[in-house]
Amino acid sequence: MKVTILGSGTSQGVPVIACDCDVCLSEDSKDKRLRTSVMVEVDNNTIVIDTGPDFRTQMLNEKVQKLDAVLFTHEHKDHVAGLDDVRAFNYKWKKDIEVYATTRVSDALKREFHYVFSDVRYPGTPRVNMNLISNTDFYIGKTKVKPIEALHHKLPVFGYKIRNLAYLTDVSYISPSEKKKLFGLDLLIIDALRKEQHLSHFSLNQALELIHEVKPKNSRLIHMSHYIGKHSELMKELPLNVFPSYDGEVIFL
Repeated sequence: MKVTILGSGTSQGVPVIACDCDVCLSEDSKDKRLRTSVMVEVDNNTIVIDTGPDFRTQMLNEKVQKLDAVLFTHEHKDHVAGLDDVRAFNYKWKKDIEVYATTRVSDALKREFHYVFSDVRYPGTPRVNMNLISNTDFYIGKTKVKPIEALHHKLPVFGYKIRNLAYLTDVSYISPSEKKKLFGLDLLIIDALRKEQHLSHFSLNQALELIHEVKPKNSRLIHMSHYIGKHSELMKELPLNVFPSYDGEVIFL
């Protein structure tokens, strides 16, 4: 299984527009953080979790030639805005893209991208096949996907477990029963917005507490804002086998 971090940044990305902090002015490429997304290549399927505003750029950056499925964590703009650009894959492969989302998220996508789901299709619009999911396992081809329910403040969101990988973004609370799904992982990719506490995201310390509790072999931090600091400085502060992710990072499992 090949895992590619497509974006490691928060909703505004890094650098933030009009910000002149040290992180936003950094020349280190690892401090340039597109909106959070990940690509998983497994069992001959290419799966992307969330299509944010930077989806097109991410596909071009990684020279992605094939897309089979998109999983959505929730309906916020920084996680869905790029859905229109799946049409490039429709055109190349002459097939619909399989989309997986809860009923609530599906309804939001139908409002946001009404022309995609219209009974009368305008030529060239994206073609997707909506698969409604709940908190039960489902399959993409022969790949089992296990949803992990969490809260983003008061909004229910899904993380996903694929084999020995778990991906959780925009998380402020995980119940003990859902947390059981996180034990025995080779890789946990987890929300860590900043060092100070936040209403709807894990802080760095909260992410590290979860990592200490479930003990994955390796961890990556995502959805990082400029407030968390520079990549090079953060590296020095983290415990063994915990790393700040960066755009374009590739991990093999």
